[in-house]
Amino acid sequence: MIHDLRPLWVKHLIGSFEKWYIRHFTAPGFETLGKAPMLMKPWNVKTYGRHINVGHNVHMVTDTHRKISFATWTFGKHQGHITLGDNVLVCPGCRFDSASSITIGDNCMFAAGAYITDADWHDVYDRTEVVGVTRPIVLSENVWIGDGATVCKGVTIGRNSVIGAGSVVASDIPENVIAAGNPAKVIKPLDPEKELVTRARIFEDPEALERETESINSYLLKNNTFLNWIRSKIMPRRGD
Repeated sequence: MIHDLRPLWVKHLIGSFEKWYIRHFTAPGFETLGKAPMLMKPWNVKTYGRHINVGHNVHMVTDTHRKISFATWTFGKHQGHITLGDNVLVCPGCRFDSASSITIGDNCMFAAGAYITDADWHDVYDRTEVVGVTRPIVLSENVWIGDGATVCKGVTIGRNSVIGAGSVVASDIPENVIAAGNPAKVIKPLDPEKELVTRARIFEDPEALERETESINSYLLKNNTFLNWIRSKIMPRRGD
């Protein structure tokens, strides 16, 4: 669909159902899930294992064909941990797999299809040995991981740094730089003269954010009708 043809009250109803689903089905899969989670289609967020913790104001965008998954392994001496800070954005198709530790700072962003893994998942020489080598990953605050990028075991990425789309990060990246490639290398530093605004700005005034969101939805959906929305589902037309 090109346009959102739902009447405003239908969007509110779907939003209420999503909040109910998060409380009853999604939240129990996390060890902790902070306040005000915004999970679009939360039934597409999958969790496996223990010690998965998420901070406040997390925003996860999912799709039926591009689910988000968090998985920790408990196997022999290995125990995975995944921790996300506050105001983190996770886009469709992202995966987080841990056999030791993945720590993600506040305000980090993950574009679609990003993969964060702290293990090889099989030994290089003994292919029957699961997990293999595992080393912790640390993403400092306000890191941005580009579309389809992979962050490998043992990597630390410094605060504010950006990883380009499709990159494979196999070694540490310093703070305040843009890095890309396979393996990822520093391309250039961020401009220190430019103000860096983080996702924390969005949540400074939650009530104002809610009012602004409602105002935008009311403007965009005000002319939508229930019958036309139903018609678009069963008899879609070009331009819908």
